[in-house]
Amino acid sequence: MIVRILLLNGIDENLESLQEGIIENVTVNPMGRVEIDYGAAELTSDVYVQVWGVDGKLHTSFGQFDDAENRALDPNSLRIVHPIYRDLRGDSWHIRVLSVPLKQGDHLIAILQIGSSLEVVDKTRTDFLDVLAIIWIGAVLFSGALVWLTLGQTLKPLEAITETAEQINRADDLSRRIPYNGTDHDEIGSLVGSFNQTLERLEALFTSQQRLLADVSHELRTPLTVIKGNVDLMRRMKSLDEESLTSIDQEAGRLTRLVGGLLLLAQAESGKLALAMKKVELDLLLTEVFQEMSILAGNKVRVHLNEIDQVYVNGDRDRLKQVLINLVANAVQYTPPGGDIFLSLEKIKDQARIICRDTGPGIPAEDLPHIFERFYRAEKSRTRGKTASFGLGLSIANWIVERHGGRIEVNSKEGKGTTFAIWLPLWSG
Repeated sequence: MIVRILLLNGIDENLESLQEGIIENVTVNPMGRVEIDYGAAELTSDVYVQVWGVDGKLHTSFGQFDDAENRALDPNSLRIVHPIYRDLRGDSWHIRVLSVPLKQGDHLIAILQIGSSLEVVDKTRTDFLDVLAIIWIGAVLFSGALVWLTLGQTLKPLEAITETAEQINRADDLSRRIPYNGTDHDEIGSLVGSFNQTLERLEALFTSQQRLLADVSHELRTPLTVIKGNVDLMRRMKSLDEESLTSIDQEAGRLTRLVGGLLLLAQAESGKLALAMKKVELDLLLTEVFQEMSILAGNKVRVHLNEIDQVYVNGDRDRLKQVLINLVANAVQYTPPGGDIFLSLEKIKDQARIICRDTGPGIPAEDLPHIFERFYRAEKSRTRGKTASFGLGLSIANWIVERHGGRIEVNSKEGKGTTFAIWLPLWSG
């Protein structure tokens, strides 16, 4: 559209220039007819000129644009009073016509019509549209190819995700990761990163479950073996042996505690273990634990209750007592006969600190970071065996303390004993 307007403006300027040249060479004979010196006007063959009188008769003309004789270039403009431009189209022609009224004094004597062929304009417009069509088709093809290549590169990581997922399903191999060479900040990079993180968590969870099953199997095998051995012994002896019954009772208790611990952890991790939080007088609770564990220790070790402050915390009294009994029971178990266990409670700023210190053989430095893991086995144990497991007690204790907003710290050196410190936030009212 813009190209056509520019071309028409050029045609109009040319017609206006021709009109000025023609008017300069216009004369009126004594009969009142208009005459034009076309040679002086320097007209070209693609220009058509007609002069029509007010009586509707053709005075003079230049060029034949149509087979019809005495046909006006623009029949509808023979009564105009102002110059006018119009496009006219026939079966085989297309012209631009400028109609100008000719006056002698104040009297209209004729209408001058100058026409110029628009064939060049039409051809230029057609060629331009053809070029635009070619450019448009080329642009569509180029854009399509570019989009295809871009989508191919973009979707390639998604194909890798699908392939990796299928390989994992076929081989049950969670160690596989999706390779990605692009930036980590785009959408695909974020998706691949999230998928790989999910695989890492699934692998860790699967490995943890496998290890847990192996550890539970190991822990269950020992007491079951002892129970079965004692039962077989009494069958062979055909009599009840008090020592065998005591051993069976102890191992059954061990199995009961193990199963109870597993159920407790399962409830805790599933969010079904609710804590009955209320105001707890921690000094009275520690005194109660001290009295019970002193009886348990008997003459093997001495349990001491050192300085103790009056402290209130917000917590579940039964679960906190379970933590304290677990720590003191471990100290009684691992401290050699004649050793000592020291308990204390102190208020430090906005926290309560409970200390449980023993004079046992201590825990090796390489084992300290792992003692709160389930069934962690230490090669150098505080027991007489070559290997020992820390079981579930410390893992459960750590979970309970963390759910109270506190933490457990441990400090131990081989041959110098072990100290556990429990930190709990004070009751805020």
